[in-house]
Amino acid sequence: MSVPLDDDNDLRRERREKLAALRAAGVEPFPYRFAVTHSASEILASATALSAADAPNVSAAGRLVSKRLHGKAGFGHLLDRTGQIQVYFKVDVLGEAQYEFARALDMGDIVGIDGRVFTTRTGETTVEARSITLLSKSLRPLPEKWHGLTDLETRYRQRYVDLIVNPEVRKTFALRTRIVSAIRRFLDERGFLEVETPVLQPLYGGASARPFVTHHNALGIPLYLRIANELYLKRLIVGGLERVYEFSKDFRNEGMDRFHNPEFTMLELYQAYADYGDMMDIFEGMLREAALASLGTTVVTFQGKSADLARPWQRLTYVDAIERAVGRSVRGASAADLRALCADHKIAAAPEASRGGLLAELFGALVEPSIEEPTFVLDFPKEISPLAKEKRGDPDLVERFEPFLFGMEVGNAFSELNDPEEQERRFLAQKELLGDEREEAQVLDRDFIRALEYGMPPTGGLGVGIDRITMVFANEPSIRDVILFPQMRPEA
Repeated sequence: MSVPLDDDNDLRRERREKLAALRAAGVEPFPYRFAVTHSASEILASATALSAADAPNVSAAGRLVSKRLHGKAGFGHLLDRTGQIQVYFKVDVLGEAQYEFARALDMGDIVGIDGRVFTTRTGETTVEARSITLLSKSLRPLPEKWHGLTDLETRYRQRYVDLIVNPEVRKTFALRTRIVSAIRRFLDERGFLEVETPVLQPLYGGASARPFVTHHNALGIPLYLRIANELYLKRLIVGGLERVYEFSKDFRNEGMDRFHNPEFTMLELYQAYADYGDMMDIFEGMLREAALASLGTTVVTFQGKSADLARPWQRLTYVDAIERAVGRSVRGASAADLRALCADHKIAAAPEASRGGLLAELFGALVEPSIEEPTFVLDFPKEISPLAKEKRGDPDLVERFEPFLFGMEVGNAFSELNDPEEQERRFLAQKELLGDEREEAQVLDRDFIRALEYGMPPTGGLGVGIDRITMVFANEPSIRDVILFPQMRPEA
């Protein structure tokens, strides 16, 4: 049976007794270092050369994840960051003392071995141990490999165990790193400058969301964990940097589900002299390159459905999408008409929802889940997009798009509003629309208005949800599967 991770049971007491015995015998169970010459994957890749008669010994280290010692010989496996390597323990090679030491090792102990490489009769590359060094005594037993660690809450809460016993989890986070590296390369090659902006902000802005609030004792002021870095990056466009990006940790004090974690990672980028059309081109190219670099293909598969990122993304306007879903025109519909339409479709709209907010409710309930192909949804209502420029030829809309993959919104982009007087009117309209008590409303940031008054060139801006992109590329159903330490309730 598998071992409960938190039971102070006989196995844990036995391991502590072993620890005491080691110390009594003068063995240091937690030494400072060990000289590693080869990783597991390097030994496997160079097996022929390392098995030669005149080849030097190798030193490898890792966690002992299997051991089968019977009589005077046996095998085990060490797990390091690159994979597993088999180890052969033989009393005639190790000597009685070291062989007994190997027999006493527990699953989960971290050990170093020195020995020669050979190939077994079954064709498995193996290290014959000439010496063994205990590097860290494991005081908690691992889950048995045939049971593994399958309870989701335990996996998320104790990610360190999840990473040990579930190799596919390590692959997911290695994939995430490759995605970020590919995006960084893509932007660097196009003249973008990676920057850092404040996480603690005196005003929260750049999105409609509820913030986390803290207090700075020395200044005696409240501060907010950023909900977005948009307004700071646009200040840098004003300052003449022209092409900037940031991978930012953002924080929103809102609900949690398989698409939302209160702490998440966004890529935001801004390019002077560009608009939202240019941002579509950047987004398409960036995701294609990220897929090729991290997966080796532009075809991604998510929850049984596939899409090819090599093809241009479909374009669908926001209003057309809603009209197609409800089977009637909504372009001239009043707030009352839209509220009735929501009721007809069993959508519980907030009592204070504006016309734009009601359109958003219809879109979220009836359109969003059905968008499976890579699609840009274009031209949103102005009321719900206070930072975007007015749509050319239609004053009720703005030049904004959201990219969708497999029914999931994975980004947001604007032709950025750069008229300071219009921006101030939009901020004030948000407060009037939502009321002062609504923390989700965009805050009037007077310093940002002042920055715009110095002049910001026409600018395209794009935000990309790195966690959601990783979900798609890794084919993981929940955002918690692609965040190493997702937020959890405290343990009882």
